[in-house]
Amino acid sequence: MDLNLLERLSLARGASGDEGAVRSILAEVVGPLVDELQVDTIGNLIAIKRGASQSGLKVMVAAHMDEVGLMVVGADNNGFLRFRPVGGVDARVLLANRVLVGPEGIPGVIGAKPVHLTSPKEREAPLPVEQLYIDIGAKSKDEALGAAPLGTYVTFDTPFTRLGAGGAQGAAESGRVAGKAFDDRAGCCVLAELLAESYPFDLLAVFTVQEEVGLRGAQVAAYALCPDLAFALEGTVCDDAPRPEGEDVSPTTRLGFGPAITITDASVVADRRLVELLMDTAEREGIPCQVKQPNVGGTDIGAIHLQRGGIPTAALSVPCRYIHSPESILDLGDLENCIRLMRASLMRLPSIPWKGR
Repeated sequence: MDLNLLERLSLARGASGDEGAVRSILAEVVGPLVDELQVDTIGNLIAIKRGASQSGLKVMVAAHMDEVGLMVVGADNNGFLRFRPVGGVDARVLLANRVLVGPEGIPGVIGAKPVHLTSPKEREAPLPVEQLYIDIGAKSKDEALGAAPLGTYVTFDTPFTRLGAGGAQGAAESGRVAGKAFDDRAGCCVLAELLAESYPFDLLAVFTVQEEVGLRGAQVAAYALCPDLAFALEGTVCDDAPRPEGEDVSPTTRLGFGPAITITDASVVADRRLVELLMDTAEREGIPCQVKQPNVGGTDIGAIHLQRGGIPTAALSVPCRYIHSPESILDLGDLENCIRLMRASLMRLPSIPWKGR
């Protein structure tokens, strides 16, 4: 597993609709590994690796390049930028965070009215986005909008940090890392690693755009490529943090317990044959895995499975704490085991019957 690639992808800035920097890194890395590399009209990076045999099977594996972020929508007379979320960003995690504004990466800080000036009632609830602003040091509205015109993208200014030792047992890498955009730069890293191998079918690797704002890139790519079946690789919700005393709620996923298999979520019921393939392969190979809590979240397969006459789909995810926030944490063992499980499952695909139910 290339930890350097994960770091490069995490540090790259690529909110939905502005994925160019991420796409450039991935094109550089996977270009030498594939037979065809193209960018479609919406911005998806499509890497095609021809099969080692003439099975006729076409398998799409998707991972989205975009991250949640912010966009400038105005400024006030004092030079403070107003913004709105791009994707599902919780306003509770924004205050006092450092950000980078525009293609030049102008540094800024998200601010709000000081706590000393708020009423007790105001302090009872999180501040809505409408009451937050970005301070880039501008002194007037014209100066602020001159530096960051309407529609300018804003991303979190977050370092990539190697944390303490630990991780999943048996993983090639151990320990945990913190950084931004692991949803879904973790999936992009897994997909890039998969392209180092050859498979007994045509592998259509698609690094998609605009997942966080409606699964748009995946919809376009799946319709155009018309695969026989598809997988999505994700960085998914991990909520295994301590809970209030007496509260007994199963976490969506847990860090260090392996990649998570989706049974169903808010956008799809995964194809049972593909789910069973992933589970059976994990057991055969001794790879730890877990089932993602049903009906939570969504992935690119929510759009892929509806294209053409219907496409069998499944999703495999790397658990990440604090996704859709300025900083997330993942376990390198989970990442490595996601690569192992997806690679081994793909190798077994030709033995699975796909006609009928």
